[in-house]
Amino acid sequence: MKTILLLFIAYLLGSIPSGVWIGQLFFKKDIRQFGSGNTGTTNTFRVLGKSAGVIVLLMDILKGTLATCLPAIFSVTTINPLWFGVCAILGHTFPIFAKFKGGKAVATSAGMLLGYNPIFFIYSALIFVICLFITSMVSLTSMIAACLITLSTILLPYVAPMILPKPNWLLTCIAIGVTCFIFIRHRENIKRIKDGTESRISFGLNKKE
Repeated sequence: MKTILLLFIAYLLGSIPSGVWIGQLFFKKDIRQFGSGNTGTTNTFRVLGKSAGVIVLLMDILKGTLATCLPAIFSVTTINPLWFGVCAILGHTFPIFAKFKGGKAVATSAGMLLGYNPIFFIYSALIFVICLFITSMVSLTSMIAACLITLSTILLPYVAPMILPKPNWLLTCIAIGVTCFIFIRHRENIKRIKDGTESRISFGLNKKE
């Protein structure tokens, strides 16, 4: 019963619609009515600016981290903490507090990695930043980084065990699932990338002018 309750709490943590609440509380804007209509970090940056975007990014990461740490906090050892992170990701993408219309799972997934393995999180963050520098597109970066991180969960235990000490097939399966979901949630972005109309950020080799 305790485990089920904590899994539900993890989902509720993930369901906190950071972008929506920050927009409504401090800017009197519902970001779902602007930009891409998404509630996540990228649209927050686009609609509310850098300060709000950074705050929402940190909040979305923290949701995944705190959820993944719940079993350690409450001494639950009967279930892998990654499952709590998965519940937070589900909450973020299908939030009960925002009519089940949420973000694209990227930041909260990163938070799950931070709570589970901080070194692997740093490694994954570096992959994301490098890809973002090359592409200057958050959407494309999210998809490429997700693929590379998933591949890394398989290879790193054999080539860099200091980052990921041993194979973890649950982590790999979750990474595959999250990657597929990220691609699904970026369907419209993929179309714009093909058409050459996808938004670019003011960072990297292909930054917007």
